[in-house]
Amino acid sequence: MRRVLVAGNWKMHKTPSEARVWFAELKRLLPPLESEAAVLPAYPMLPAAKEVLSGTQVAYGAQDVSPHREGAYTGEVSARMLSDLGCRYAIVGHSERRRYHGETDALVAEKAKRLLEEGITPILCVGEPLEVRERGEALPYTLDQLLASLNGVEPNAPERLVIAYE
Repeated sequence: MRRVLVAGNWKMHKTPSEARVWFAELKRLLPPLESEAAVLPAYPMLPAAKEVLSGTQVAYGAQDVSPHREGAYTGEVSARMLSDLGCRYAIVGHSERRRYHGETDALVAEKAKRLLEEGITPILCVGEPLEVRERGEALPYTLDQLLASLNGVEPNAPERLVIAYE
């Protein structure tokens, strides 16, 4: 049976200097864990996470990933780059990325595939907008979103991903 994962998405909070201090304090205060724990800071904090959290029970990961393996994609960060930084997890399909950046289920599936190719566990976010919930259609909406976000992902991948209901 899988262990429980408790993951914190930092969103766009803290500077790299603040993050380094926070990671060091976490490392100092961390009791033995029975569940998996991960922090998901913004990209600039990942090198500090690697440096400070290596050897602890706290994994770290990214808040997003490019659907492209590499190339001329200004501002994008590839799964290979995240792997090189030691990321164990990365979020895909977050409601804010879907809402503010127009990310589709098909794009989310591509991102999940890139992560799996590099041995990184996708944290696949699914969930319905308020108006769908108010109509009582949350379950079919979310199931459709989940299936579409996994379209083309290898059949054994569900063993290697995390589903987060927002």
